[in-house]
Amino acid sequence: MRRLKYKTVLAGCGSMGTRWLEYALKRNDVDLVALVDVQPEKALEAMQRFGLKLPVYEAVAEAVASEGVDLLLDTSIPEAHAANAITAMEHGANVMMEKPMALSMEDAVRLINVSDRTGRSCAVMQNRRYTKEIRALKAELDTGRIGPPGFVTADFFLGPRFGGFREMMAHPLLIDMAIHTFDAARYLIGSDPMAVYCHEFNPDGSWYQGNSSAVCIFEFSCGAVFSYNGSWSAVGHSTSWEGAWRLVGPKGTMLWDGDHEPVYEGADALESASAAGRQGSWYGPERREACLDEMFDSLKSGKRSETDISHNIHSLAMTLGAVESAKRQAKVWLPELSCM
Repeated sequence: MRRLKYKTVLAGCGSMGTRWLEYALKRNDVDLVALVDVQPEKALEAMQRFGLKLPVYEAVAEAVASEGVDLLLDTSIPEAHAANAITAMEHGANVMMEKPMALSMEDAVRLINVSDRTGRSCAVMQNRRYTKEIRALKAELDTGRIGPPGFVTADFFLGPRFGGFREMMAHPLLIDMAIHTFDAARYLIGSDPMAVYCHEFNPDGSWYQGNSSAVCIFEFSCGAVFSYNGSWSAVGHSTSWEGAWRLVGPKGTMLWDGDHEPVYEGADALESASAAGRQGSWYGPERREACLDEMFDSLKSGKRSETDISHNIHSLAMTLGAVESAKRQAKVWLPELSCM
């Protein structure tokens, strides 16, 4: 019998953790029993903010062992994701985590193996799949209106000044941001990536220590090619955070600027219309809340989430494969990274 409430631990009490905490406290099927943070003062600040009195631990292993946890919500630093998830699943808890699921393909495969062996689920936050615009675009593609998309491009040009760790990273764009666009490409194309060639660089005027810009070409198992042009140090004429997309098929082209409804144009130049209005809209929450809702629905039904690690590993492979390609200055075959 499914539990009416999940005994839940939240790991990571920074700004992202407080967003997850606010969401969890609204659910009537979540029984929050503890907080985890390597800096306990952050957990104490979060409890004061939300009026909570809970045990505080500095390690996930201690929390899940002591509290008999059913669910781990992990918003800790990326370096801790794989270890935290493995520990939780070994103790019988399911996991919902921030991206990325791991920082190496070896750890990602290990995560999947533990999930399969323990029967525990592990899903990854990919909130940019969950907007009415991208859902409308996907619905329109699935009608076959332009035929199978064979050439897909996404431009991502922004100039955020974060300060802190991002500006010190070796691969800030690819590791911290591009996985969102790569995951969206997988979702829209409906196929798995097979190979990548990436040129990564840091242009003049960049305020990042590492490479803030990249050009990537991905080959998919269905034959489609996806081209990504991105920069986090681009001043002026910014794109949406969702990117600016062009999807070309044998019967027409769809454009999506990331902020508005997608548009279509076929062989008849006069035939151009909003895609969203014809396929119905996405109703209810979007982004992070919608992704978490879907994770909980999947947990209750026993079906795999859209962002289950067994699926999301392909988005991670695109990210880590792009980094590896840039290092080698050569095409990288993604299945070779993890023997997927």
